[in-house]
Amino acid sequence: MKYETVFILTPVLSDAQMKEAVEKFSTVLTDNGATIVNTENWGLRKLAYPIQKKSTGFYTLIEFEGAPTIVKKLETAYRRDERVLRFLTFRLDKYAAEYAEKRRSLKAGKAETVKEEVVVTEEKEG
Repeated sequence: MKYETVFILTPVLSDAQMKEAVEKFSTVLTDNGATIVNTENWGLRKLAYPIQKKSTGFYTLIEFEGAPTIVKKLETAYRRDERVLRFLTFRLDKYAAEYAEKRRSLKAGKAETVKEEVVVTEEKEG
């Protein structure tokens, strides 16, 4: 089954602490037999409403495939970690999975376009 999880980390973390937390949750998934399809760091964003007197948070999305029992273990890890303000995990149906695939390919296409533009600009300068 395909799943997507989004979690918000407290904004008081340093960049290294934030990456360590994301790595911790990725490890929980892989240790329990899940395969991580995609990880996106959305960065520091404003929250719609204050949570624990904080108005911003580090958003991260992880797409993964695995057995349904993994979700409970992952959410237990979220609840035990005081750095997590909020989290949401949901199963992707076939339409959501197709959409996620298109979104990833578009993002990869944009990255390739940017790389090509940089190479072309450097060649013109040289």
